[in-house]
Formats: sequence, structure tokens, C-alpha cells
Amino acid sequence: MILVTGATGTIGSEVLRRLAARGEQALAMTRDPAKLSARAVKADFADPASLDRALEGVDTVLSLTAFGRELPEHDLALVAAAGRAGTKKIVKISAIGTGETDDEKDIRSWHHHGERAVRDSGMAWTILRPAGFAGNALMWADTVRAGEPIPNTTGSGGQGVVDPRDVAEVAVEALTGGAHDGMTYELTGPEVISVPEQARVLGQVLGREVTTVEIPLEAARQGMLASGAEPLLVEVAMTGAAFVAAGGAERLSGDVAAVLGRAPRRFADWVRDHRAAFE
Repeated sequence: MILVTGATGTIGSEVLRRLAARGEQALAMTRDPAKLSARAVKADFADPASLDRALEGVDTVLSLTAFGRELPEHDLALVAAAGRAGTKKIVKISAIGTGETDDEKDIRSWHHHGERAVRDSGMAWTILRPAGFAGNALMWADTVRAGEPIPNTTGSGGQGVVDPRDVAEVAVEALTGGAHDGMTYELTGPEVISVPEQARVLGQVLGREVTTVEIPLEAARQGMLASGAEPLLVEVAMTGAAFVAAGGAERLSGDVAAVLGRAPRRFADWVRDHRAAFE
């Protein structure tokens, strides 16, 4: 049995769909099973007893913890529960660049303790470190539909934006076979692409101009704080934006192709398949 955490999110739901298509026995972990049509178990990372119940009879688990200050704690709680349950394998969704800094305001530090716990767990393991998701462009959908410019806090800095479907496919390969045990993969798309370049791709697919507008980081910070966002999360967002703007995220990997035997999808592929969200 494979337990999929983060089952209602973009990656988790896609992993469940692909496991079902393969005929694999999978169980979705969620705080609200009513949201899912898949077989599901109610559990919470902050409730060890519920994790123990969720992991009963599970031999493989996908560790996918939500963005937030509790992420490191949730990672450790899941690994501990998997150890108590006698789980044999854990596949962790991490983030590209994990371990390269210990600054708590940098997302690259948030998965570090979870990765170390996975490696030290005694279980078979695989760690997946995706770059920024193509699906993050959905946050611009209302803006694009309204014909307004996309706000850009990262200037001309680019990322190796990865299609979430590719991340899910790699995760399924790691969950269902032993060829990727003990491996850490960086998952990127085939190109480094900036926000203005993503806007141009959107415009090409939609058949109309899509523009961007530069937002100074301090203005973005004040806007997020004024909206009620948690200060630490605001600083994490600002640190990430500054890192991308400085070119720090301009890295590509061949790991998607190595695992799947094909080139990763381009941002334009994702846009074509999701164009309805922007129309």
C-alpha cells in the first residue's frame, strides 16, 4: 500500500491519478476525506496518533508537506510515524537548492531537516527537489483574464520552471520501483524562463499581448503585510524573489529525462493544456 500525503494538492492528486492508472493500491491522506473521490484516510501532521492510524499497513509513503512555518516539524513527524509503522520506503518532495543555506527566511533551508531524517530513517528513500512549478502561473489567471499586466518582483531572473505533471511522474517511478532508491534528483524543465518570458508565452498561446509590470520588493513586502500575511512568510517570499532576480535560480538538470526517458515538458506545453484558466 502506498500512502500519499498532500493528496489534495497539485502534485499529490496527480500522483494518485497515475497510481490508479497503473493499478497500484494507494491511500490518500487528508484532513478532509470528503474532498476526495479516492480512497482516503483522515490524518493531520500535527496529530501523531492520526499519523499512526494512517500508516497502518503502508509499506511506501510519499512525503509532501505544505508550505508554511510548520513544514520542518511536519516532515519529522511523518518520518517518525513511518518508522514506528515499519514502512519500508519514503519518497520526499523537497525543493531545489535545499541545504545550500541555513537562513530560516530562505525556503531552501526549510526541507533540510526533513531530508536528513529521510536519509537517516533506515528506510529506502528517494528525494525529489523540484524547481518552481509551471502551475504557479495560475495565480496570474484573474489578472490575465482582466487584461492587466502581471506583477513581477523577479525582474529578468529566470528559473528552470518544471511542469507539476513531470514531478508527479517521477514520484510515481520512485514509489513503485527500486531503481531510484538512495537517489536525490533535481527536477527542472528544459529551459530557464523569466516572468516576462512566461508572459510572452501566455500571450502567444492566447493570441493576445500579455505584459508585466515591475514591482519593487519593498512595495511587495508592504502589500503582503497589509493583506495580513504572516511576517515570516512575507520575508521568505521576498528572499526568494531577490534570489531569483539575482539569477540564483537559473539552473537546469537532466534528471527528469534520466528518470522518464523523455525530455521534460516546456512551460508552453503547460500553458496550452491549461489555457482555459486564462480565457
